[in-house]
Amino acid sequence: MKLLENKTALITGATRGIGKGIAQTFAKHGANVAFTYSSSVEAAEALENELTLYGVKAKGYQSNAANYEAAQALATDVLKEFGTIDILVNNAGITKDNLLMRISEADFDTVIEVNLKSVFNLTKAVIRPMMKQRSGSIINMSSVVGLKGNAGQANYAASKAGIIGFSKSVALELGSRNIRSNVIAPGFIETEMTANLPEETVKQWRDAIPLKRGGTPEDIANACVFLASDMSSYITGQTLSVDGGM
Repeated sequence: MKLLENKTALITGATRGIGKGIAQTFAKHGANVAFTYSSSVEAAEALENELTLYGVKAKGYQSNAANYEAAQALATDVLKEFGTIDILVNNAGITKDNLLMRISEADFDTVIEVNLKSVFNLTKAVIRPMMKQRSGSIINMSSVVGLKGNAGQANYAASKAGIIGFSKSVALELGSRNIRSNVIAPGFIETEMTANLPEETVKQWRDAIPLKRGGTPEDIANACVFLASDMSSYITGQTLSVDGGM
């Protein structure tokens, strides 16, 4: 059974890692997928081609989610092309790790802008159409770090904790219009980003996780399918940790 048949999803930062996993799994479940990417046109075209093999419509948009005007224009373009936006997945994010003593103001501002402001920008861009159709599911990607902090990631943790407060507020404001707003907090997910870490470090992390493995993008994507589908129609304002019990 395809849980997202005839729904249209907009996913930010989808050409690699978790975002790519979400796009692939959504397409398998019958969703039409509009996605954003920052630089790699080749990766975007490859993903478009891959997603359409599932018999859905897919289109990539080069767009900077951290830019307010760009986000509004993106939503307009997606609506024109797809007709509706039923699901928004705010996944785009970056890290600029350093101890607080050494974080520059620029590195603090950039992480807040890309990770947190982008969530405001895109949520603001999709709520009008969602209110009109009286339905919508917004899924925001936080992190285990947003829940418990992490040394050397004060900027990242602040941005990811901010997403949780923002999402709960949106859930309260838009619940009467049947728009749901939930958060996923991934733990240690093994992607291209973590592939560069020393094997010993990765092994230590895996050993510290109750389920004794890192997560996969698909683990996160499956949780997203649940929150995007009608299976979770009575769930809003929640944060779901997908972290192997960390």
